[in-house]
Amino acid sequence: MKTFYWLVKREFWEHRGGFFWAPVVTGGIFLLLNIMGIITAEVLGASHGIEIGASGGLKQVIAQMDAGDMSKVGLALDVAMYSAMGLLVVVLGFVVFFYCVGALYDDRRDRSILFWKSLPISDASTVLSKVVSATVLAPLIAVVVGIVVGMLQLLIVAITLSFHGIDVWQLLLLAHPFKLMFNLIGYIPLYVLWALPAVGWLLLCSAWARYKPIRWAVALPLTTGLLISWFGIMGLFNLPAAWFWRHIVQRSLLSVFPGSGSLFAGMPHRVSSLDGLHALDLGSTYQLLGSPELWLGVVVGAALLAGAIWFRRWRDDS
Repeated sequence: MKTFYWLVKREFWEHRGGFFWAPVVTGGIFLLLNIMGIITAEVLGASHGIEIGASGGLKQVIAQMDAGDMSKVGLALDVAMYSAMGLLVVVLGFVVFFYCVGALYDDRRDRSILFWKSLPISDASTVLSKVVSATVLAPLIAVVVGIVVGMLQLLIVAITLSFHGIDVWQLLLLAHPFKLMFNLIGYIPLYVLWALPAVGWLLLCSAWARYKPIRWAVALPLTTGLLISWFGIMGLFNLPAAWFWRHIVQRSLLSVFPGSGSLFAGMPHRVSSLDGLHALDLGSTYQLLGSPELWLGVVVGAALLAGAIWFRRWRDDS
């Protein structure tokens, strides 16, 4: 277990830019854009004589809120914090994708695989450490950064409104940052299962390809899908083109993006919904466990990872 811990830590050291700095920089850009938007609104408001303070009636509206209104405000604040994860989710998907497609190939390209094979470390442990790094470590860092960015976003809005005589600090207490953190961290095990076929496919290409594994990882499923679609258009074969694109191409390439499982299964899990806090709970998300596509993908992903381990053991580019 200690050896596996150091293998994962090694992955973090070697890919700190993608795992840590990519979400941090993305969060910083998100906050910068928010600040620029607030400054723009302030300048335009001042130039057109628009006042959002007490004279704008907002202070009176806040004072007249009842318990139901307060609950809706708290939910809106939670949704605002979730919105900070929007860019981070996209960046995380790309980070995991490119990390997996190069994880085993880079070891062979720079010949560092010779050093690691000289150590008493199994190929299975090496490959699984990369799986854990991609599906657990990277999302966990993104969640922590996302929560921090979301809280800073609310803080910026509160400070801005306080300059207009509106006391919103009490309203900020209606937000549920710890609940959001629990939900996001609790989603990671489901993400591990859903992303397994894509991670397995990318690592298999990374271990097998002699050069540019990304070409094989992307071109092979896309080309096959195009051929199947073409055969269907020409009426040559009655092949299930829609099924192939949905269950093969999307699962092998896009499953690394968090949230793709809910969209794939057609679940009503929309963070933007203001119907209630249940829309943000893990209960609705974990309905995906009842989907046969999830468990079939786990089986396929495990088989692909077994292939990646086999190729890492026997692939020799010397």
